[in-house]
Amino acid sequence: MSAERKEIIEWVTQASNDGARQAKACEILGISSKTFQRWVQPGNAQDGRITAAHAPSNKLTDIECQRIISVSNEEAFANLPPSQIVPALADDGCYIASESSFYRVLKAHNQLKHRNKSKPARKEYKPKALVAYAPNQIYTWDITYLPSQIKGIFFYLYLVLDVYSRKVVGWQVHGEELSELASNLMIDICQREGVERGQVTLHSDNGSPMKGATMLATLQELGVMPSFSRPSVSNDNPYSESLFRTLKYRPEYPEKAFEDLLDARCWVKGFVQWYNNEHRHSGIKFVTPEQRHLGKDIEILTNRTQVYVEAKAKNPSRWSGEIKNWDHIKEVKLNPEKCKSEMKENKAA
Repeated sequence: MSAERKEIIEWVTQASNDGARQAKACEILGISSKTFQRWVQPGNAQDGRITAAHAPSNKLTDIECQRIISVSNEEAFANLPPSQIVPALADDGCYIASESSFYRVLKAHNQLKHRNKSKPARKEYKPKALVAYAPNQIYTWDITYLPSQIKGIFFYLYLVLDVYSRKVVGWQVHGEELSELASNLMIDICQREGVERGQVTLHSDNGSPMKGATMLATLQELGVMPSFSRPSVSNDNPYSESLFRTLKYRPEYPEKAFEDLLDARCWVKGFVQWYNNEHRHSGIKFVTPEQRHLGKDIEILTNRTQVYVEAKAKNPSRWSGEIKNWDHIKEVKLNPEKCKSEMKENKAA
């Protein structure tokens, strides 16, 4: 009988002698009355319950477990999972244990992965959260395909967006995807917008034009700080993705492919004109990107609020609650830590 069991028996017996109910004392100690009675029966050193846990008769021995580990770490099997090791051994006339036994033993010794010298997969961390409080602080850019009438040939739309105002601050359409072309676009934008060194952060995905040597050198020369998404994670660049979705779902988007480069450029020029100057963007309280970029949205939203206040005063019975919130949005976040609902609202086009 174990020392712990003897101690429990002494405690329950003492409690009973002091006037406590045996069942209550057993309950407090986490055992049943029947268990206690079985423990105090003379010569009852073994657990006689049918459901008592016993080691299975076919349990692997320590020697067999060690053999599994040893074989799995051999050069021929170091890169293979048990589902391939076991049949490979069988083809050589050797059977040690089942696949599930191999998995169980290797898992217990933390050897299911990377038994060889290869490095484990590197964890990709989410980009640093960025916040824009005014135009020309955070740009995001990407490239999307525009179909041509020649199968397999595409035109490439380079497009840069101001996260704060949602204004398309620059775009170009080319017949190829090159870091040099992206560099020229950024030089043009910085000149037109009067961007100073250290003023703008440019966020993009991990495509080769974005991380090309020419582009990175240009950003360094301009004093623009680069920021990159995780590989294959479009959610890290939501504003550009949302804009491309708006572009390709416009009713005016051609049903047929563009005839040539000039045709594609003309269409994009018209879209950008509409988007910047006519489109009331839901993410910036339904003002146009150009109005917000120029700082006119504050006055527009203030006047809009006054119209609502006066309308409610004239017919208060038609208003079940407060008027719609037209407060000016003071900041816009890119890749915030815990703002999913806010992000969904802000990126909607």
